[in-house]
Amino acid sequence: MTKKEIVKQISERIGLTQLKTKDIVQQTFDAIVDTLIEVGRIELRNFGVFEVKMRKARKARNPRTGERVDVEPKKVVTFKPGKEMEERVRKFANIPGPEEKEKTTVLAGDETDGHSEAMAAAKNFNRPRKGP
Repeated sequence: MTKKEIVKQISERIGLTQLKTKDIVQQTFDAIVDTLIEVGRIELRNFGVFEVKMRKARKARNPRTGERVDVEPKKVVTFKPGKEMEERVRKFANIPGPEEKEKTTVLAGDETDGHSEAMAAAKNFNRPRKGP
């Protein structure tokens, strides 16, 4: 879902124009970011907690060359969902279960069963791309 889709949905629910709703949504996002910059933490009851944390320096490995590299410490934003959000998502989310994930959709005109292509795609999904 995109910000544009969120704006459209809220606009339809409350009867405001999409232009006014877009401004409200953007102002809300800006307020969250500003609070994280100034305070480092924002707690939204029944939604969750955004928090700025410091990630420690660490040793990593360049996936292309295998060379060990130092990664500097850095600030990252974390999110911990609230209890109500977790319960609602757990109960109502339409996320495919393990049995549904194994099914492969074969496009029309494809003579194969799609299994070998799907397996090859899955293996290469997280590999770093070569070139620019």
